[in-house]
Amino acid sequence: MTDSPPDLVFDLDGTLIDSAPDLHAALNRLMETRGRRMLDLSEVIPMIGDGVPMLVRRALEATGGVPDDYDEILKQYLAIYGAAVADLTTPFPGVVETLEALQRAGHRMAVCTNKPAAASHAILEALGLAGFFSAVAGGDSLPVRKPDAGHLLGALDMLGSAPERAIMIGDSHNDIQVAINAAVRSIAVSYGYRRQPVQELGADIIVDNFADIPAALARLNGAG
Repeated sequence: MTDSPPDLVFDLDGTLIDSAPDLHAALNRLMETRGRRMLDLSEVIPMIGDGVPMLVRRALEATGGVPDDYDEILKQYLAIYGAAVADLTTPFPGVVETLEALQRAGHRMAVCTNKPAAASHAILEALGLAGFFSAVAGGDSLPVRKPDAGHLLGALDMLGSAPERAIMIGDSHNDIQVAINAAVRSIAVSYGYRRQPVQELGADIIVDNFADIPAALARLNGAG
């Protein structure tokens, strides 16, 4: 290990950005074209985190079932969402200021998300976050996605990093499990989109606010 700051890999939805409003709006536009009932935001939030195909499948299951033309419906959703990826999406509180501080401190940073790469890049650009990240590994960037270790390892390869000098930061099971699978240390945020208590994820440290991450990094480094 060197004395340089650890490399940081962030989840996107539920960690850096509150994207649920745009995902919810796009799903309801899709449901309207299919004559389905509208979904509540509270229904959609637990559906997020396993990539777009699973999000659409869960929405269809919740509104009457998955029809035979699912592949066409998925393409339709991607077009709807792709046209409005950042209309309602915002960074979580403290994200911009904390990323600025982490960048000044010398951390190299990447994103590892199950969201498609094109949408991820578009959102990061629209929200003024793209300049913080040297690599973005989307859900379609590699043959595998979180929680498969290969997704995080691929992101680290893109960053020119390695598991022993990296820390994964996320809000959900997929984020912390991919870190465990890749032998990478992890920080879980207690907000975001998950389907189980944050204490059950197995993260090395839990923080309640994004602004708490620098202090958590200091604790992890102090623990060696």
